[in-house]
Amino acid sequence: MQKLYFIQVYLVNLKVYTPDLSLRRALSKIKEISMKKTKKRSFPTLAIHGEKEAHFPFGSAAEPIFQTSTFVFKDSDELKKYQEGKIDKYLYTRYGNPTLKLAENKMAVLEGAEAGLVLSSGMAAVTTTVLTLCKTGDEMISTEPIYGGTLNLFQKLFFNLGIKVHFVDPLKLDRAENLIKGNTKLFFSETPTNPNLKVVDIKKLLKIAKKHKLASVIDNTFATPYNQNPINMGADIVVHSATKYLGGHSDLVAGVIVGRKKFIKSAVETMKMLGGCLDPFGAFLLLRGLKTLAIRVEKQNQNGEKISKFLSKHPKIKKVFYPGLPSHPQHQLAKSQMKGFGGMVCFEVLDLKKAIKVMDNLKLFLNATSLGGVESLASIPVLTSHYGFSEKDLKRAGVVPGMIRLSCGIEDGEDLIEDLKQALDKIR
Repeated sequence: MQKLYFIQVYLVNLKVYTPDLSLRRALSKIKEISMKKTKKRSFPTLAIHGEKEAHFPFGSAAEPIFQTSTFVFKDSDELKKYQEGKIDKYLYTRYGNPTLKLAENKMAVLEGAEAGLVLSSGMAAVTTTVLTLCKTGDEMISTEPIYGGTLNLFQKLFFNLGIKVHFVDPLKLDRAENLIKGNTKLFFSETPTNPNLKVVDIKKLLKIAKKHKLASVIDNTFATPYNQNPINMGADIVVHSATKYLGGHSDLVAGVIVGRKKFIKSAVETMKMLGGCLDPFGAFLLLRGLKTLAIRVEKQNQNGEKISKFLSKHPKIKKVFYPGLPSHPQHQLAKSQMKGFGGMVCFEVLDLKKAIKVMDNLKLFLNATSLGGVESLASIPVLTSHYGFSEKDLKRAGVVPGMIRLSCGIEDGEDLIEDLKQALDKIR
């Protein structure tokens, strides 16, 4: 009884208890107040600060760069304890590094995952993910089209390693069930797709993967965690080319994997053997880029929408590919699983000759591969990501010679439209 009295006095002092309020309701109210106090931070805040305040050495406001290849142990006993897993320390940067860990934790927070791993490139992220899940004799399924580098990896290297990859049209996901066998390990997809911006129904893919106990892997590079959250939808693993939007300044080559702690722990072991680790300065550049991710992508969303609308009304354009346009065949699906539609826009002119004419007359849009930086880029897929592909493979990928892919930066949207207008005026 005395204990109950002290609890009641404590609740009165918190101003949540009165004689006419039951103790149970008062405790419920405290829980409600507590939840409000620990309300999850919004994406822009998380991108800068993470889930909790960081305290760096010497009061540094920016994350320190631990630019070292190896770490010193005070004696052999400490080394032995590390190897036995009894102390938390670093041994060698290929195995882990404090700067890398900061970037990994930040990416896990932004994607809503348990853990993350940063690597030397987006291709290293895809390779490490698949080779963690598959061995010789296993099979996997992938939607198509996908990035040309990933397609080459799946069709050539993995084929040589004895890992068979089956491809399905993202608009016909049900057909994947006819390809699943006892040795099928994962279902891979990227959405929106590169370069023609098809949208994959993530929930439908995840339902198939879960039904057949396959790991689901989503390449979220084009969308970014700001526009799309596959982990929150139920995906097991998300990969990124951090070279693109996450870094955001065209000065970094890096990759990211996020997922459950158990999987990331296995992926770390694969990464150690393959050697695809990220260097500390690269991790620092990634951390720097993430701080402005929200504001950059928001502006790129706006520019993508403006430019796609302009192109859709231009008489010299055959077709525009942008999921934010109501005319896009999967516009409603995109609206249901994306917060924004991104800065990637693809359009088609009559032929390759005219595409080259447009490209060579652009002034603000830089003729360069890659994407996601603050500066706007333009490229012709048949001369870059899909160069050397056979006509059959180009048809499968939905890529035609007159296609131009734009990565809209954060410049003034009207200036970018004026640049496109004057370049299109040059073709007859």
